[in-house]
Amino acid sequence: MKNMPEMKVGIVAVSRDCFPESLSVTRRQNLVKAYAAKYDAKDIYECPICIVESEIHMEQALEDIKKAGCNALCVYLGNFGPEISETMLAKYFDGPKMFVAAAEESSADGGLVQGRGDAYCGMLNASYNLKLRNVKAYIPEYPVGTAEECADMIHEFLPVARAIYGLNNLKIISFGPRPTNFLACNAPIKQLYNMGVEIEENSELDLFESFNKHAGDERIPEVVKSMEEELGTGNKKPEILTKLAQYELTLLDWVEAHKGSRKFVAIAGKCWPAFQTQFGFVPCYVNSRLTAMGIPVSCEVDIYGALSEFIGSVISEDVVTLLDINNSVPADIYKGDIEGKFDYTQKDTFMGFHCGNTASCKLSFHEMKNQMIMARSLPEEVTNGTLEGDIVPGEITFYRLQGTAEGGIRAYIAQGEVLPVATRSFGAIGIFAISEMGRFYRHVLIEKNFPHHGAVAFGHYGKAIFEVFKYLGVEDIGFNQPKGMLYKTENPFM
Repeated sequence: MKNMPEMKVGIVAVSRDCFPESLSVTRRQNLVKAYAAKYDAKDIYECPICIVESEIHMEQALEDIKKAGCNALCVYLGNFGPEISETMLAKYFDGPKMFVAAAEESSADGGLVQGRGDAYCGMLNASYNLKLRNVKAYIPEYPVGTAEECADMIHEFLPVARAIYGLNNLKIISFGPRPTNFLACNAPIKQLYNMGVEIEENSELDLFESFNKHAGDERIPEVVKSMEEELGTGNKKPEILTKLAQYELTLLDWVEAHKGSRKFVAIAGKCWPAFQTQFGFVPCYVNSRLTAMGIPVSCEVDIYGALSEFIGSVISEDVVTLLDINNSVPADIYKGDIEGKFDYTQKDTFMGFHCGNTASCKLSFHEMKNQMIMARSLPEEVTNGTLEGDIVPGEITFYRLQGTAEGGIRAYIAQGEVLPVATRSFGAIGIFAISEMGRFYRHVLIEKNFPHHGAVAFGHYGKAIFEVFKYLGVEDIGFNQPKGMLYKTENPFM
């Protein structure tokens, strides 16, 4: 996949000048060895130039990790650490950062006398000073450990770092405005700038002009061939492949011409109501192909949906999708295919659906055909281009980061699975199961005014996504609370 950050974490050890510097040197070296023994050594860089004890050392270390190409920072407290210079290092480093601390190693041979580091205590002062300086940093749930444990912490930081770095270098390109009677995905864009995200809003007329200029593009036959190979026997509308290829090239060229100073791009696209009649197709299949390339494309100009997709994509390093939290599972399907076979109530299940924007690699089977809902009110020939099939079964994380009407920001995360149960329906669709979904649906999704679009990552990535949302400063993060843990608005007398 392209459009994906690659991280290199600079490990800088720090030391309080009244503690033995050798503690931090030796412990840093052991940490680096532990990481290389278990993970890819290319992920990290050991700053050898100095142990940071002062502001001068801080400047030297900062320069060194910049020259080494580090785009993430790990401040490692080998002992108590210098609270001023270590947090200044984090302040002046332009990228995601984390703090971890060394556990005491042994009581033998005076290990708790001359060999005691007190980093357990130093982490408290570091956190206080980070707050004083308004510096955001990732601190693991229990940030004190052995070399091997701290190596694991750094590895767990990587997906968080990818997301934060990606957002700080992301441009969302939208083509709008939103369809009429579609206020659900509307939200102020101020919070995007707060996260470091840029946005370029365009008219769909701009897009249409560019599409027309791509007519006869010499690259079209090659893209058509790629589509034919991907679709195989599912190619039910071969007559529109040339137009779809023309549209795909239009979007890819737009991305290259408009990303400007940013490294990464996501797209919030328009798909109805005038799109079909003017372009002559629906863009779902093309959207799915770009998302599979690593360029997430949301439907219906859902800007925060595109943002959410991008976060999940860089965390999972995999294809994601955007679905409507769409319809309940009928009783006959539940009783025939789910009850007694899976540990879920009927209220724990629902169908996640979109017209056809899910990549073929995430569908159990696929066909490219016409969009049934649009065809109810438009000529069928202009509604072709949707990719349909049941979504692959397996673990998923359903989540969304959303700006609020009041200019704030909130999020939700729920882990679950797609069940291996036939949907008997249309579109890109799956039967989802999330424990206590009924209560989550009422007291998070409805109560907190989330739109119907949710991003889906294929795997359980709730831990990393939660840490990203925390790093961004999101205070309201909903999740599917277990039975017995009441939501604030839940009636205790039910």
